Amino acid sequence: MLSMAISSSCWLLKQRLVVGFLFVIVVTGINPLANGCFTSVFSFGDSLMDTGNLLEISLSESKKLPPSAFSPNGRTFFHRPTGRRCDGRLVIDFLAEANIGIHDLNTDISLGDELNSFKDLLPSLCSTSSDCKMLLRNSLIVMGEIGGNDYRHAFEQGIKVEKIRQLVPLVVDVVASAINELVELGAVTFLVPGGFPIGCSPDLLTKFQGSNKDKYDPSTACLTWLNQFSEHHNELLRKELGKLRNHHPDINIVYANYYNTTMRFYHSPKQFGFKETLKACCGTGGPYSYNSSRSCGYPPLKSSCNNPSSYISWDGMHYTEAANKWLANAVFQELMKAVTCVPH
Repeated sequence: MLSMAISSSCWLLKQRLVVGFLFVIVVTGINPLANGCFTSVFSFGDSLMDTGNLLEISLSESKKLPPSAFSPNGRTFFHRPTGRRCDGRLVIDFLAEANIGIHDLNTDISLGDELNSFKDLLPSLCSTSSDCKMLLRNSLIVMGEIGGNDYRHAFEQGIKVEKIRQLVPLVVDVVASAINELVELGAVTFLVPGGFPIGCSPDLLTKFQGSNKDKYDPSTACLTWLNQFSEHHNELLRKELGKLRNHHPDINIVYANYYNTTMRFYHSPKQFGFKETLKACCGTGGPYSYNSSRSCGYPPLKSSCNNPSSYISWDGMHYTEAANKWLANAVFQELMKAVTCVPH
């Protein structure tokens, strides 16, 4: 975990960084995706990308159900809880909307361990080394968003921002190492999302709520210094992706600008149909409708706002289906501009 990583050696930090509900999602049989470019999607990410993996592992290991197992999660699209921390679909659901089957792996482990699990999974999807290379060649690898949990946990623990900034190069290095390893396995197309504007997230707005108006963006009411941290992460990530492109000129590496896309919601909410920008739809307490001790889904918090599509935030940390849909549309357009289809 992060508290352990901060006091550990760089080697250990690189091995264990990027923890907190990291998931592998394998979506197979997606012919329409990206105009037929890809037959599969392999997604590595955190709870913002989790389609139900935490629920599955909780049932098999701890027997304690997470908040995503309870209503009103899933109310908009699925009409029942599915393990998604959302009222409906996630970005990955929209990117793979025409999927035939979803096979999930997950555990609360480092990205390195997750890659090992992925490699263990491969033999069940392809019979020979050449078949596996072809599978990965025809697949879209979604690498992220990565690092959000590490940063969020550190901020919630009260660690100084200067100390947390020291983690950013290490997070970026972990992402780059994972991409290099997947390239060795045969992957050629990567979608790498940047970080979100965490200064607009109800959970952190609640954590750092104060009277100093200078710390807030007057046009959005988001915390400027937290958003600057997100921009710092994204800047280092983009630079590293540029190095990877130079090192692998035949590999497609597309940066998904989650930050700029999401900030458009906060600057022009009416354009996207949003009425509440900084309040959680499924939440309670304070100006941001967020209370860390009363997670959405856990009794007695079993209700949510009347119209989730008018909210950006679902539960104070995750987005509504409406926000995810807008975000996925923007990401898809970026992907299509940058990617040349590989032969199946």
